[in-house]
Amino acid sequence: MALSRESIIHDLNRIFAENFEIEDPDPDENLSQAYEFDSIDAIELLVEIEKILGFKLTQEEKKQAVEIRTINQICDYMEGLAEDRA
Repeated sequence: MALSRESIIHDLNRIFAENFEIEDPDPDENLSQAYEFDSIDAIELLVEIEKILGFKLTQEEKKQAVEIRTINQICDYMEGLAEDRA
């Protein structure tokens, strides 16, 4: 399954607007600093990422997400997961 970066960003912007009331976050802004995005939010985001990707993440894959701070990093993470599972 090939996900384009544009479709990932589109989906993420929708999720941030609907779930976290964050409109058009800057792709390089630190989410926790700029929007008070916390670990509870991150868990909720991982659930949404699983829906977009169409598969459940392993514990190891979830651990890889711990260092993610920006939209661009989320995109890189999702592209990597999609490639690994292709």
